Amino acid sequence: MNRRTLVLPAVIGLLAPVLAACGSTDGTSGGGDAIVVGTTDRFTASKDAPAPLDPAYAYDVGTWNILRQTVQTLMVQPRGEGEPVPEAAEKCGFTDVGNERFACTLRQGLKFADGDPVTAADVKYSIDRARSLKADSGVFALLSTIDTVETQGDREVIFHLRTSDATFPYKLSTPVAGIVDPDDYAKDELRDGFAVDGSGPYTLQAETEGDELVKAVFTKNPHYKGSLQVNNDKVEMVSFDGPDAMGQALEKGDIDLMTRTMSPEQIHELSAGSDSDIDLVEMSGLEIRYLAFDTNAPAVKSKAVRQAMAQLVDRGELVSKVYGSQAEPLYSLVPASITGHSNAFFNKYGDPSVAKARALLARADITTPVKLTLHYTTDHYGAATKKEFELLRKQLNDSGLFDVSIEGSPWSTFRPAGQKGEYEVYGMGWFPDFPDPDNFLAPFLDKDNFLGSPYANSRIRDVLIPQSRREADRLSAEDSLTSIQDIVANDVPVLPLWQGKQYIATHGDVTGAAYALNSSATLQLWELGRGVSG
Repeated sequence: MNRRTLVLPAVIGLLAPVLAACGSTDGTSGGGDAIVVGTTDRFTASKDAPAPLDPAYAYDVGTWNILRQTVQTLMVQPRGEGEPVPEAAEKCGFTDVGNERFACTLRQGLKFADGDPVTAADVKYSIDRARSLKADSGVFALLSTIDTVETQGDREVIFHLRTSDATFPYKLSTPVAGIVDPDDYAKDELRDGFAVDGSGPYTLQAETEGDELVKAVFTKNPHYKGSLQVNNDKVEMVSFDGPDAMGQALEKGDIDLMTRTMSPEQIHELSAGSDSDIDLVEMSGLEIRYLAFDTNAPAVKSKAVRQAMAQLVDRGELVSKVYGSQAEPLYSLVPASITGHSNAFFNKYGDPSVAKARALLARADITTPVKLTLHYTTDHYGAATKKEFELLRKQLNDSGLFDVSIEGSPWSTFRPAGQKGEYEVYGMGWFPDFPDPDNFLAPFLDKDNFLGSPYANSRIRDVLIPQSRREADRLSAEDSLTSIQDIVANDVPVLPLWQGKQYIATHGDVTGAAYALNSSATLQLWELGRGVSG
């Protein structure tokens, strides 16, 4: 196997007003057969989550990666990272010095895939719909700083914000802010099933088996008008039961490219090989893994129990034995590559210590061993998750201070159970909505957080998060961000474990793979083509 390494860093800095028009490009077609992409993401319409692909509900990396191909947003993160640029809009920007009024002008002649015109009223309808539905996924919280949405004519949209929010352009690039047709999406209810309609670069045909989407067929939208260059006519995304089956399909030529989630063993083998036409592309990533706590659950309600766990977990061993060079220990919710990161957990707890953990529990009069269950999902974050939780169990139990069991569940039941508070401790991953430190803190700690966590710290919510959002220069927000991370390390409502890289494996005749994923794990299928790169 041939190994190519490309690092696409997350660029965090000044979110300057974006007022210059961004030129539209119709794109070019790569022609030829459909490019077939493999994934281990599973897409299920269940009783608890009957509308997995509604932009007002979807809030995980897999479903967002379907929506990003099909539902257009006003802004988009550009190729090669950086600040958001206009997409459905021809220009957008703050129109006041306080970052509380944001205005966009739509491109002329913008249409949905069925040929209907896209108007400012459709933008307002779409965003107001997501805000009012308040889906239990918690995705609506990304739009929480909006006070009102105003339209002027068919092309002007103005957002009046409740408070300063320098991250707002990023939020308008996320699928929850996607533009939908009122004829297809009812105002007062979610759209069940796997149908998606929008004005993005592709249309979607969903192939299903029972309540699962097994193949997503993306066909170039002839009416698309935006900033993205579409380099192919069709992409098929096939869902596999696991990385082994996906890898075998790549070797046989049944698929052209495989993406998340490959196993650590696969990545190691692909990195070492030299006899194939398969390339492994390694990219920087902002994925994090962590333990989430229901801080009202009796077993972990005491802060001392959560602190003792933070004192015992050996991240270095966890990474080296399970993920190797594909991950690194993480000592904060904010990854090390993001402006504003601090090693808050290492600063407070240092190296793992049974003696220090025992002292924490003794001071709080906690009887040991503390009995609890760690829950994990069996089919969402990759095959190594079980091994990771087996090692976590061993680390905690070897201390003599805990009596831990582990339990795995499929994502379709795991995620709703976590949101409903049925787990005292459970493992989650986070692929950021956008590459800003705010998006590694507010979704876990603010009101209406996506975990449904009962943990609430008034200083974080009422002072530090709003304070950090007032700073257009993100370096100037560092003091507020560091204070938030220090409070999290002390209270431990979540326990960060590691941050990872991301990979794509592809046959040599596929071009554009280096840009097919950005640092936020956004799948950009329009980058893919066939032949020799120009």
